[in-house]
Amino acid sequence: MLSYIFRRALYAIPILIGVNLITFLLFFVVNTPDDMAHMHLGAKRVTPEAVEQWKAERGYDKPLVYNDSAEGSNKFTETIFFENSVKLFMFEFGESDEGRDISYDIGERMWPSLAIALPVFVIGLLANITFALIVAFFRATYVDVWGVFICVVLMSISGLFYIIGGQYLIGKLLHLVPISGFDEGVNSVKFLILPVVISIIAGIGSGTRWYRTIFLEEIGKDYVRTARAKGMPENVVLFKHVLKNGLIPILTGAVVVLPMLFMGSLIMESFFGIPGLGSYTIDAINSQDFAIVRAMVFLGSVLYIIGLILTDISYTLVDPRVRLQ
Repeated sequence: MLSYIFRRALYAIPILIGVNLITFLLFFVVNTPDDMAHMHLGAKRVTPEAVEQWKAERGYDKPLVYNDSAEGSNKFTETIFFENSVKLFMFEFGESDEGRDISYDIGERMWPSLAIALPVFVIGLLANITFALIVAFFRATYVDVWGVFICVVLMSISGLFYIIGGQYLIGKLLHLVPISGFDEGVNSVKFLILPVVISIIAGIGSGTRWYRTIFLEEIGKDYVRTARAKGMPENVVLFKHVLKNGLIPILTGAVVVLPMLFMGSLIMESFFGIPGLGSYTIDAINSQDFAIVRAMVFLGSVLYIIGLILTDISYTLVDPRVRLQ
C-alpha cells in the first residue's frame, strides 16, 4: 500500500510543476509586469517613471528567468521566476501588492472558510446519502417520482436565488439571524447558520440524484439479488451491501471536494461578508492584486492534488484490489 501511495504522490510532482509554469506564463509573459503596472495604477496617462517605481517596489523590475548582471547562482535566483514562482514550492507567498503578508492572511482567513465548509460538507453528505437511499428504497413509486422531480427543481434554481431569497426571508423578514457579517468565537455561530443552511439546501438536488444513480446501479447487480434470495430484509440489503459497495464513487465525489473546504466559497463568502479565503480571492481580483491571485491559484492546485491522493488512498481502504493496480 505504501508503494501505491508513493507512486500516486510522484505523479503529482509534474502536475504541480506544470501548473506553476502555466501560472508564471500567464502572469508574467502573457500579462507582462508593465501591463500589471498600468492596470494597477489605473490611469490613462501613466508616466514611465511611475511604472518603473511600481515594478521596483514589488520586485517586478528584475529579468524573467535569467539575470545577466548578477554573478554565480544569483543569475537564476535574482529573477522574477525564482522570486514569484520557485518560492511557491516552499510556500513562501511573499507580500501582496499592498504590502501585506500573504501567508499570514491565509492563516487568518482559512478558519472562517472552514467554519462554513466543514458543516456543509458533513451535514450535506449525510443528507444527500440519506435522501438518496430513501428514494432508491421506494424506487418506481410515487416517493421516487416526486423525489426526482423535487431534485430536478432544486437543481434548476440558481444558487444566487437561494442566497438572496434566504437573506430576505430568514434575515430581513423573520429576523432570525443576521443577513451578513462575521464575529469571533461563539458569536460567529449566528452568522454561519444562514450560509450553511443555504449551501446544504442548494446542493441537495444534485447530490441526491448523483447518489441515487449509484445506489440504483448497485441494486441491479447479482449480489443484491442473491442477498434478497437468502431472505435478507431490504434495509439490511441497502445499508450493509448497497451502501458499502457504492463507496468508491461516493468517495470520488466527496474527497475531491476537500480542497474547497480550505479555499472557501467565492460567492457565498462574498454575499455574506465572511472574511474567508473565497472573499479574499474575490477582493484580490477586484483590486487587481496579482500576488494574491497567484498564491491562491498555486495553493488551490496543491490542495486539489492532495485531494486526489486522498481519493486514491480511500480507494485502497474500501477496495483492496486497487492496491494491485
